[in-house]
Amino acid sequence: MQKLLLTIIISSFLFQPEKTEPFKPLVVLELFTSQGCSSCPPADDLLDEIKTKYADNEVIALSYHVDYWNYIGWKDPFSKKAFSNKQRAYGRKFNSGSIYTPQIIVNGKEHFVGSSRNIMTVKLNSYLDKTPINVVALSNIKRDSGIFSFDYKVEGAIDKKTLRVVLVINERTTSIKRGENRNRTLKNTNIVVEEMYLNLDSASGKASIVIPDMVTQSDDLSIVALIQTENLDITGGGQIKL
Repeated sequence: MQKLLLTIIISSFLFQPEKTEPFKPLVVLELFTSQGCSSCPPADDLLDEIKTKYADNEVIALSYHVDYWNYIGWKDPFSKKAFSNKQRAYGRKFNSGSIYTPQIIVNGKEHFVGSSRNIMTVKLNSYLDKTPINVVALSNIKRDSGIFSFDYKVEGAIDKKTLRVVLVINERTTSIKRGENRNRTLKNTNIVVEEMYLNLDSASGKASIVIPDMVTQSDDLSIVALIQTENLDITGGGQIKL
């Protein structure tokens, strides 16, 4: 009897389910900005500060340049109509009658004026206390014929979710000749230059993203991978510097 009891105890110990650590907190900040907007440089600077402070991947900071300021006289070289439409999609989600710059979206769930340092601090502290549902790892990254190809692996539930892959330039400085910021030199950080979406039928696979012509050999680049729901909530992600 004692031998049987000892065997049960040992078996129970040996076959305990493996404990898994919760995913590390992740905050994704999407700044909608423009070099043609005089209110945007303070938000650009704040995003740069945050990127520097949280260099250990707790915070992913992204700068999306919209095109609806280009009529003022300065065409933002990083602006895309697709990014303006992306902001409008968030506007519909938040039931906003209009869109504005500078605007920060946090994890796809709420927004505020991107230059507001106090609100930024509050939101960072709040979201850094939450555990994401997903994590994404990128590997086997190769550059060839104007594209980056890579493997991806997603941890966590993927049902009805999308993989969003973003190519980012670390930093650029631009001398502004016209428009509201004329005669200023502006530094932009974590500039989104390309973005692609992939429906998640599997937790792992292969994908690629185009390298636009504006990317130079001297640019420091990163690839960011995010998981988002049908409602545009961001449930996790990851990034890798190239």
